[in-house]
Amino acid sequence: MNEFLFAYGTLQPGLAPEQVADVVRELASVGKGSVPGTLYDLGSFPGAVLESSSSRRISGTVYRLPAGADILPRLDEYEEYYPESPKASQFIRRLCPVQLTDGRILECWVYEYNGSRDHAPILENGAYIPD
Repeated sequence: MNEFLFAYGTLQPGLAPEQVADVVRELASVGKGSVPGTLYDLGSFPGAVLESSSSRRISGTVYRLPAGADILPRLDEYEEYYPESPKASQFIRRLCPVQLTDGRILECWVYEYNGSRDHAPILENGAYIPD
């Protein structure tokens, strides 16, 4: 079974910082896609809140994860996701249906923001474009 990752922020092609760039290079791009939800500007990175009933869409890149690799634990570390302690995690990794631009729907891992959004502006266009 193939596993997929939906990246909407710094894990997208050309945006990965040095600390995770080697991991991102191991991922194979499947194409562009989107999920319903709200994308927040958290400064040096975005945070997605998935909402199946939202009229907003978050756009990003779908990757195929390499078989047999330990990619997810390495991405979890980067995203500060602690499976044994979700409440302490900055992001939570969960499965979500992602619609690709060609109409296909793939079940993908998505890192959903788990912190405060009180003063974070919404990225109305649903896309993360760093300065």
